[in-house]
Amino acid sequence: MERRRIVITGMGMVSPVGCTVPSAWETLLSGKSGIVPIRSFDASQCRSRIAGHVADDYVAEDYLDFKERKNLDISTQFGLVTVKKAVADSGIDFSKENPLRCGAIIGSGIGGLGTMETQAERCRTRGPAKISPFTVPRMIANSTAGYASIQYHLQGPSFAPVSACASAAHAMACAMDAIRLGKVDVCLTGGAEGCIVEVAVASFSAMRALSERNDDPQHASRPFDADRDGFVIGEGAGILIFEELEHAKKRGAKIYAEVLGYGASSDAFNIVQPCEDGEGAGYAMQFALEDAGINASDVGYINAHGTSTHLGDIAETSAIKRVFGEEAKQVSISSTKSQIGHLLGASGAVGLIFTVLAIQNGVIPATMNLDTPDPLCDLDYTPNVPRERKVRYAMANSFGFGGHNASLVIGAFNG
Repeated sequence: MERRRIVITGMGMVSPVGCTVPSAWETLLSGKSGIVPIRSFDASQCRSRIAGHVADDYVAEDYLDFKERKNLDISTQFGLVTVKKAVADSGIDFSKENPLRCGAIIGSGIGGLGTMETQAERCRTRGPAKISPFTVPRMIANSTAGYASIQYHLQGPSFAPVSACASAAHAMACAMDAIRLGKVDVCLTGGAEGCIVEVAVASFSAMRALSERNDDPQHASRPFDADRDGFVIGEGAGILIFEELEHAKKRGAKIYAEVLGYGASSDAFNIVQPCEDGEGAGYAMQFALEDAGINASDVGYINAHGTSTHLGDIAETSAIKRVFGEEAKQVSISSTKSQIGHLLGASGAVGLIFTVLAIQNGVIPATMNLDTPDPLCDLDYTPNVPRERKVRYAMANSFGFGGHNASLVIGAFNG
């Protein structure tokens, strides 16, 4: 049985470097960072006081009415706004589609943590009777998927994979399976996250996971650099429209790229630390190549997970070497988290959008702030300056606490 082909026909983004796909890409290539002092709460007592807040061109009022802005957690607001952007970009009219053939599989690593924080405080200070009746729907991680399906009356599969920072990647993998197996023809997929809140920042800081370069936010995220001191928390969403090829052709959709394969694996090692030898991540990358039916030598670009943590960057470097062998030195790699921070459960989708744009534009985005390469991270990370390179196939990596690994392979669409 011939496998159904999957293409990307729409993309939307809310990110620290821009809240439209073109503006985010332009800012990314300019080298400007979206990392700033935290403004969502008083962070003066926190060890890490910087974050990747969504860019100033985010205007929720253009997409959500007052009731939605009041009743939705910020993570769901980011997600639903981005869903609407992606649907508009795709040109699809869901009222003309079979609703049972359309789905919404959208991940989130944490969900409505801000809601949980504020409502817990309200319960303590004002009593249980003062808890908002919207607390549960606001805080559950599947809210974006649920609201997206309601918004467009999508009656196919609708759920939210939750695998920490691999959530969006796993969501996209599930969307691929749903289309390949003939369950749906169109699927909204990606991830959303909005947890620049005190409890999250304090918790990650307690783990010594966050950068404390508070006096220099623009240079705080330093993937693969010897002077890196942790990741920078970020917020936002990335949504893509995955569509079966013949369905897309029939409606005359524009096609950004083809989704060729994915791989998923588990470290089975530690709840927060990756295997330093990259074994688990390497399996995900190898499985993705096999699923796509291509060789490692075919890959021209890897959008790295590259969070700027000491162990994580070493583990990913080791994984690439395990899978690519001698070809590891030839592939262009970069971590766009150097400019946007780590969007946790949304990071895989935003990273894949940037990967699509790298293929389309023939430009590899840079890993900014890579001034003193770590001797253990000795591959081509495209330091500080974007590079022109024609790429046919590319990979995007996502790894999450729990030892969850996911890699996706996409390619230029050739008809």
